[in-house]
Amino acid sequence: MVRIVLAFALSACLAASVAAQPVQVAPLAAPDSFSVPGRPTGLAETLWQGSSVELQRTVLPMLAAKPLSPAAAALARRVLATGARGPDGAEDPALLALRANALLALGDSLAAAEILQRAPGLERNADLSRAAAESALLAGDDTRACAIERALGVGREAAYWLRLRAFCQAQAGETAQAQLTYDLAQAQARDAVFGRLMAAGLGAGAAGEPSLRNGLDYALSRSLGLDLSRAPASPVSAGAREPEFNLASLSGGVAELAQAIAGGQAMSEEGASALIAAAAEADAKSRARLQGQALLIAALKPRLTPDDRRRLAAFAAPEGKAPAARNLAVEDAAGRKLPGETALIALWTAADAGAAGPALADRVRIVHALAEAGLETDARAFALEGLATLK
Repeated sequence: MVRIVLAFALSACLAASVAAQPVQVAPLAAPDSFSVPGRPTGLAETLWQGSSVELQRTVLPMLAAKPLSPAAAALARRVLATGARGPDGAEDPALLALRANALLALGDSLAAAEILQRAPGLERNADLSRAAAESALLAGDDTRACAIERALGVGREAAYWLRLRAFCQAQAGETAQAQLTYDLAQAQARDAVFGRLMAAGLGAGAAGEPSLRNGLDYALSRSLGLDLSRAPASPVSAGAREPEFNLASLSGGVAELAQAIAGGQAMSEEGASALIAAAAEADAKSRARLQGQALLIAALKPRLTPDDRRRLAAFAAPEGKAPAARNLAVEDAAGRKLPGETALIALWTAADAGAAGPALADRVRIVHALAEAGLETDARAFALEGLATLK
């Protein structure tokens, strides 16, 4: 009995001691501009570790404004849709707007909408609100877009908001108000395409061809019942499709290596060595093409032999167009295993190159850097795109 009483007393003392200790509560980090995911991408939450917020401010506007090759667009969509803690300073709402606008321009409106669904303070930031309204219009949710327009507390007299307000008023049957707002919008910044479509919506002219330039044009064209398949192609309406490359022109060992790359399989090291040897001995007519193919394959990091490296070193492929300083930066980021920073610097070069994609030497460097940084899927896409375009 005494033992039971002593045991009970000891337990009570221990419990009191634990209860008396203060509880340490660590505050949760506030979500930044990159923390909210747009969709699953397979990339780690450490994507932006070691990156610079100023690099993001530099590159993201390019991704929204410049045409990209299919491989570059796929890489951009993937890294921007990833939910990962951003670098220091990434809490800026303007950066979130840059991220969302780039995704919209790259055709990933669903990812942009998912990110902006939970964005705080939309009504206090015109850039964020515009991205949210565009994503809603592209998703066919005109009601949400109009609610965003009504709630906006800043910059309401900018041309975009006047155009959206005119559309929303027309949708609500407020024809007289819509006409007045439409006239104000056109007086401030005349837009022939919007003017034609909106005038048709107000019963003042023929609609003409549909337009998919942006969410508002898409919503107007849809509301008028126009055949959207007749609209000129637009990245905004293309959707987030994975790139496909026509490899039918490849033959022999190159075709076998390309099939392994496309299938996510390990390349034959013997096949890579054979291609490098053949490229080294090729005649003048096929030398440039074979050496370009061999460089793209070698950039994916198969295990090269000393003879492979000797032969590669003698290839006469011309230098690319990216500046040497940027080349050094991407190689350093890749060597430090910083996938987010490596991707952004590579995309900088890709954005400068345009829709046709980077020059061969720049592409080889991008493929190698992405593979080195752990972005294997994207490295393979850049390599396949290059193989498909080499003639």
